[in-house]
Amino acid sequence: MFNRLVDAGKRTLAIAGALFLGVPALTGEPLFLLEDKHLQVGFSQRDGHLVQFTDRKAHWNHIADQAIPIGLWKLELLGDGKKIGLTPADARQFRLERGRERHSVRLSWTDFGHKVSPQLEVIVEARLGPERVMSYWNIRVANLHGVVLEKVRFPQVPAIRPQADEYLAVPVWMGQLTPNPRSLLTGPAGKGKRLEWDYPGLTSLQCLAFYRRNGPGLYFSCDDTASYRKTFAFWGSDGGQVNYELVDLPENREADTYTLPYHAIIGGIEGDWFTAAERYRSWATNQVWARESRLASGRTPEWAAETGMWVWNRGCSAGVLDPAIALQKELGLPVSVLWHWWHGCAYDTGFPEYLPPREGVESFTNALVRAHQQDVRAIVYMNQRLWGMTTESWKQEGAERYAVKAADGTVHPETYNTFTKLPCASMCMGTQFWRNKYAGLAEEVYQKLGVDGIYMDQACSSLACYDPNHGHPLGGGRYWMEGFRLLASDIRSRCAGRREVVLAGEGCGEGWLPFLDLMLSLQVSRERSAATGDGWQPIPFFQAVYHPYCILYGNYSSLAVPPYDELWPTNFAPAEPLKLLDRKYSQQFLLEQARAFVWGQQPMVANFLPTQLRERDEEIGYMTQLARLRSRALKYLQMGVFVRPPELEVPDAMMPMSRLSIYAGQQGALKSFERSYPLVLGGAWRAPDGNVAVALASIACEPMNVPLVLEAKDYGLPRKGRVYRLSSSGRWRIGSFTGPRVSLSVPMAAREACLVEFGR
Repeated sequence: MFNRLVDAGKRTLAIAGALFLGVPALTGEPLFLLEDKHLQVGFSQRDGHLVQFTDRKAHWNHIADQAIPIGLWKLELLGDGKKIGLTPADARQFRLERGRERHSVRLSWTDFGHKVSPQLEVIVEARLGPERVMSYWNIRVANLHGVVLEKVRFPQVPAIRPQADEYLAVPVWMGQLTPNPRSLLTGPAGKGKRLEWDYPGLTSLQCLAFYRRNGPGLYFSCDDTASYRKTFAFWGSDGGQVNYELVDLPENREADTYTLPYHAIIGGIEGDWFTAAERYRSWATNQVWARESRLASGRTPEWAAETGMWVWNRGCSAGVLDPAIALQKELGLPVSVLWHWWHGCAYDTGFPEYLPPREGVESFTNALVRAHQQDVRAIVYMNQRLWGMTTESWKQEGAERYAVKAADGTVHPETYNTFTKLPCASMCMGTQFWRNKYAGLAEEVYQKLGVDGIYMDQACSSLACYDPNHGHPLGGGRYWMEGFRLLASDIRSRCAGRREVVLAGEGCGEGWLPFLDLMLSLQVSRERSAATGDGWQPIPFFQAVYHPYCILYGNYSSLAVPPYDELWPTNFAPAEPLKLLDRKYSQQFLLEQARAFVWGQQPMVANFLPTQLRERDEEIGYMTQLARLRSRALKYLQMGVFVRPPELEVPDAMMPMSRLSIYAGQQGALKSFERSYPLVLGGAWRAPDGNVAVALASIACEPMNVPLVLEAKDYGLPRKGRVYRLSSSGRWRIGSFTGPRVSLSVPMAAREACLVEFGR
């Protein structure tokens, strides 16, 4: 038995027996080590804060020597109407003792004085994993006795040790990577900046990585299978220090005892973001959301899975369905439509007053019948959480009562329309009123108008609601995801019949896999919407974990100026909506299409007109080439597992990038910048039959030879096999391979795509 008890007033120390190796930290203070063959975790004997997190194989302590200490946890409480912040430094007594499991420790803090309940106790338990460089953390807060626990910041990791060539990978929907996170977090003056990402929502899965490429790195995760609300955060502090914390919003804030309902995980990795994705995938794909995903369980309607191209157009049927029919004739594959601005209300202001369609019921339904006769399907836009606060229905139906309330008890309006500046409110998914309202509209649109599915905008997001009259926990918990489950089930029940409704959402998220058939992943077009030079680039993080479990589609790849909603003020309308963009932006279009192809998404084109088949035949030809090739390689690009993308030694080129949103109008000129991108993109896939293929897409204007080198063990390749080349026109053998490494040169024509297959 090894106990340590500190009385902050008497400064006494009691130690009996021995369990952990006690050594002085480099700062001079005594240190406890919890260790196994993979990992050493050092705790301060003074208050339990982290001093050491050493990957033993890499001989690397991830916590800097001269770290400014922060507590292992921080609580935000509410007592007697006052906010209280509590840290380990506020405890007069601290104890460290043997944990019940092997390689585990228990730390506790008590006697917080007059600030809170006199019996309050904070207990942390940590254990090291049986495999890999992994540690699992839990926290319990006992004897709250009427004090409201609002937030738990745990674990807090101070001063991640600086390295050269650092990266931070975050699963913001599809995923994004920044190559210089320390400068992003500390800023030029070293004052510090905070970055945080909520889950479930914009953070699509529970795994982040802060690392040096192919060197030591940190893996931050959770094993939460119930989608509790939480926030992952990094922040910079004095001296260029970068810190991490997980913030949990307790489901029952007024309970006497709180226990984190999952483990926070801190691990070490050696590799990159894909290494982190592989580790997370080994756990995540065994969870309920993967087992019950729509695609993996065979419940996704066939037409959605078989779509060869999506058209994302806006407005009345003549400008949406007719172009899709024309493109389908050119492509020779099924084309489906993501249809915005079909509704009778103005976009981003009049929701949810969608009915009747703006062109009238008869015209709308007749157009859909004609499209169906041509095997063109359509899903229509219906935002699944916004209600315009200036609409008649907002007042007549008393919608404010069921809107999301902030902690101050008020509705915080969201304004998207920069022309009208009319506010919208987010409706609470935890209320039956909103679920009934939305499901009823979806039923009418599907059953009476004959659409094929509903695009539920802002679906893969969630908000914290603090309205005590909604019947759900305040702020944190699982109620948002449970509400969405009930909503999706209700819609499918109401729409049951000879056809099966398709439900699609914006973004992607693991918790939504059992409920959505399609997930719109627009980060392949990130440059069209992100701030110039924000330091982030898109990565297929979500695909690397979940590709066989959902259909990702989407692209804002466009050759034209965006359209303008006819229900918006006419004085902001551009002179020539849907005018072709300058040809200098053509390579941006190719880049977006190539990303979607090598990352396994269903292809899409936005703002498409049949005239583009002639006026931009090279760009459209490239897009249709990729679509046809994808249709021949579905066992990889739709059913396959995403494996490590090959490192291609190909030249980069500076490319003009355009930024022009639907809200540009006459007052917002097209914004442009230049950035360097590789001229050939690649992704690797393992099919269900075990074969591996590398998808290559060149956006270069000249032919080139692409060197391709694969380590057989990294891809599960056999000792020997044959190599084939698959193009949009055919498949032929190009060689064979043997031994631990495959090395070949792949000749590629200008703007060509292919798959290089490795089989037994």
